Amino acid sequence: MHTNINGALRFNKNNPRYFTDDSGRSIYLAGSHTWAVMQDIWLEPELRKNMEYDTFLQMLEDNGHNFLRFWQWMHTKNAAWSEIQIMFDPQPFARTGQGTANDDLPKFDLSVWNKNYFTRLRDRVEKAGDKGVYVAIMLFDGWCIKNSPPQKNSSWGFHPMNPENNINNITDDPSIENGRPWDLYSLNCPQLLQWQEKYVKKMIDTVNDLDNVLFEICNEIPHRKEAMDWQNYMCDFIHEYELKKPKQHPVGITPEGTCQDNDELFATSADWISPSCGPIFEYRCNPPAADGRKVIINDTDHIWGHGGEVAWIWKNFARGISVIFMDPWEPIAGGNQRKSWVDGNVSKNSRYYYAWDPLRRNLGYANDMAKKMDLNLCIPHNELCTSTYCLANPGSEYLCFLPSGETEGLDLREAKCIYDIEWLNPATGIITIGGGVFEEEWRNSIPGVTVVGGKRYLIHAPFDGPAVLYLRKKETQE
Repeated sequence: MHTNINGALRFNKNNPRYFTDDSGRSIYLAGSHTWAVMQDIWLEPELRKNMEYDTFLQMLEDNGHNFLRFWQWMHTKNAAWSEIQIMFDPQPFARTGQGTANDDLPKFDLSVWNKNYFTRLRDRVEKAGDKGVYVAIMLFDGWCIKNSPPQKNSSWGFHPMNPENNINNITDDPSIENGRPWDLYSLNCPQLLQWQEKYVKKMIDTVNDLDNVLFEICNEIPHRKEAMDWQNYMCDFIHEYELKKPKQHPVGITPEGTCQDNDELFATSADWISPSCGPIFEYRCNPPAADGRKVIINDTDHIWGHGGEVAWIWKNFARGISVIFMDPWEPIAGGNQRKSWVDGNVSKNSRYYYAWDPLRRNLGYANDMAKKMDLNLCIPHNELCTSTYCLANPGSEYLCFLPSGETEGLDLREAKCIYDIEWLNPATGIITIGGGVFEEEWRNSIPGVTVVGGKRYLIHAPFDGPAVLYLRKKETQE
């Protein structure tokens, strides 16, 4: 395991906006995720494609990322985003049953595990840990089920837990009034729930001894009370099961998509959440300051889909929020059919779309900044900078994000110390020590590498465009 990972993540009593580990430091999480990290995804009848997982991990390491969302697709065929037949393999269950499933292959036996699947799961999570990357293992996917019509030729039609595809005598019918299988993620189908519990236990057993693990219950589950009750049940189920294990890992609940009420997520028993956009798109445009009720990991998947902005990374950082970017490093099969994934005549479903590299780099810059700071003592202080993006331990250190690239105001009146000055240019990654314009009242001054506290300042970066200012206490004034 990578030396930067010092035990499993856990609740941080010093600053519950972040997790901690055996080091006692706050652990900021920032990284990328892509769809094919666990299962191969390919278009039928093209040849099967196995993503370059090792190359993807190297990209994460090269860019300084420390977080990866680990997707699971629990259907063998078809996807709601494409009319083209898309294949997903391997699956966690062995295909040793008598008879033929809807994909014309042998039926599943849900009581027998596919050893190749769990070998791959453990191997890939371990490899991520060797790179210093934490892995949030998604246990279920709800997006394709949510959008799955009741027909046989649908995501649900090819799901291993569909009674037509296994030999396990399931009589539960997860269909609700619209014919869609949304009760798959509810407490209304006790047989299905039993098999889900066995699967979750096997997932935990496979990785419990690893320190770089988090769990996510389900991706973009249908938004209904039954589903939220099921997620809470599963969250408690994992907590209880892991209490008997050597290690305990954080469990997360994430939103249906852009429009869910985030108060519902904060009210769950999860250790961490990913929010939806919020009623006025605040988690996309102006993230509210984290208050420590949950560790928040803001995910572009639930905010943009295909999208993201460099400024968004730093806005979240200054508000005490971790971030992750849904990265088309491995373009998703059939994704080019979606109009929302096209910019003019250029596909966003591409590793090389022009906006993605700046996001990848700045996720690493944010991680580097987190390592410099004592995040156990830093909380959002919107009132100290006119940009409102300020993470600070007043009197000791200040991180300010200036998104407009124009002059902002900074209040150091209660900080009677001398501070080292450091500027980061998000566009280039270049760090400038000292410099910039610090105007005290009406008297202009361009300091060297320090600034004197106890005053209010107008500040301007020594370069054009958005800027990150970091002030760290040098010495106490006499």
